[in-house]
Amino acid sequence: MNGASSVLRRDLRLADLAALAKALQIAERPADIYQAVEHLCGEVIGHRLFTIMRVVDGSDVERVHTSMPAIYSVGGRKRKAQTQWADHVLREMKPFRASCPEEIRATFDDHQTILDLGIGSILNIPIVFRRRCVGTMNLCHNAGWYRQEDESAGLLLAAFLVPVLLDSERDAR
Repeated sequence: MNGASSVLRRDLRLADLAALAKALQIAERPADIYQAVEHLCGEVIGHRLFTIMRVVDGSDVERVHTSMPAIYSVGGRKRKAQTQWADHVLREMKPFRASCPEEIRATFDDHQTILDLGIGSILNIPIVFRRRCVGTMNLCHNAGWYRQEDESAGLLLAAFLVPVLLDSERDAR
């Protein structure tokens, strides 16, 4: 599916974090950071589909990066108001894991598209700054792929997206 997909995972290393910090220093456009985080997430956590969404209007999310633009385009929006997912991820700022197709069906309106891609598990990581969720980093893979320890790595890697999302939020005003 996607070149960033992982069959085997590897441990997150200090050198990885240093490389992301360097990418933040020299990036000329948001896509440079998005791609660096996507690539590292592919190696450390694994994914078949990777997206980054920014929060707009409090509970809607808008896609700013995708590994599958033909299916999930940049600029696509999802309304999340009054959902358990929004309470968990956007308001409580906790990672969300769907481990099987049944959990995906129960949570996501676009579940058929997701399942048609052969995706069976999802990991949504809130991107948080100053007690406010500014976006989500979303990884999708085979059923049963994600583990609790992936949440910790995801939270750490997602933190590198904060300045880019804050810039895009400011530019959108």
